[in-house]
Amino acid sequence: MERAELKATQTIESTHPGVVQFAGRHAGDATDEVEQAVRLFYAVRDGFRYDPYQIDLTIAGMKASTTLEVGRGWCVSKAILLAACCRTLGIPARLGFADVRNHLSTERLRQRMRTDIFYWHGYTEMLLDGKWVKATPAFNIELCEKFRLLPLEFDGRDDSLYHPFDANGNRHMEYVNYRGTYSDLPLEEIIKTFRQEYGFGDRKPEPKEASFDEDVDRESGR
Repeated sequence: MERAELKATQTIESTHPGVVQFAGRHAGDATDEVEQAVRLFYAVRDGFRYDPYQIDLTIAGMKASTTLEVGRGWCVSKAILLAACCRTLGIPARLGFADVRNHLSTERLRQRMRTDIFYWHGYTEMLLDGKWVKATPAFNIELCEKFRLLPLEFDGRDDSLYHPFDANGNRHMEYVNYRGTYSDLPLEEIIKTFRQEYGFGDRKPEPKEASFDEDVDRESGR
């Protein structure tokens, strides 16, 4: 019986032609699973800009193929894409979740969320050399440079989780609650928490003209 961490799901579309092509292209000639996973991590981290404004909490909006199509995502959707790519190559992968206190945000996001806690922050866990390893592909390198964040690196052997401080020594991320791991997206649970804590869940995303990158540029003085 195929293990759950290798199966395709509605959102972790490991058999979708676009995902298969993307994973194969970026894994390239690597035959070692660790090297494949590392290559996929950087492809997802830097190939899709982080955008927490356009969150679509529907099955269609969370699909790996949707992130491929739109070229952007937030922590959960990028973690889904990375998990799908790993499963495509036969690397067991699952989704991990935690609540984090984010000390760096934009005014628009703070007003929308009404808290500095990011509930259900998502990352990917991969089974490599017999050990589950955490990888967080959310923040692309350009965003890290704008916000003076220390970019998260991944070697396939050690966990890649948010740094507690940024490059200037200011508070960055604090993990306050781990929610566990899932072989499929717990979308209903996420929506329930978002409705309760943020006052939205099925609410429309920010207007298309709202740009997280532009807000970051303006508020970081660039």
